[in-house]
Amino acid sequence: MNNLRKKYNEKILPALKEELGLKNVMAVPRIEKVILNIGVGKGLKDEKFIDNAEATLVRITGQKPVRTKARKSISAFKIREGMTVGLKVSLHGDKMYDFIERLINVSLPRVRDFQGLSLKSFDGQGNYTIGVKEHNIFPEIKADEIENLHGLEIVITTTVKDDEVAKKLFLALGFPFKINNK
Repeated sequence: MNNLRKKYNEKILPALKEELGLKNVMAVPRIEKVILNIGVGKGLKDEKFIDNAEATLVRITGQKPVRTKARKSISAFKIREGMTVGLKVSLHGDKMYDFIERLINVSLPRVRDFQGLSLKSFDGQGNYTIGVKEHNIFPEIKADEIENLHGLEIVITTTVKDDEVAKKLFLALGFPFKINNK
């Protein structure tokens, strides 16, 4: 069992159960899944850009991403129905906990001028979204192998439907939030 999952099961789960006054262990908030998403707007016509972004996601997550296709044509953006417009990976279980642990302890501290995560990125349903401008913050990406820098979006989905309870969960897991959120 990985370190973060063990910490959650042994320390965080009982503490949250007591703090929130819950009787059932299954009612305690937990992370359901983590979704990584890359929009390939820059390289719609460039298949090599899409392949590089796909290789990046494979390296970061250890899973092959799904190519998301355009549902309808939009002439102003030169998008045709069926074109690849993004890539996404969903992580569950041990891979999810491994990724979150690496994100908190290794990747986020590597972000240039990192001041902490914003508390405003909760969506009102207990889920949290992190936007990463450069994918090279992940240690799996070698600096000399980067052809194009691109960003990615990380969505962490929880079982709670309340942002305040979700904040308690994320703080207990060790997410580095900004103290004075301006």
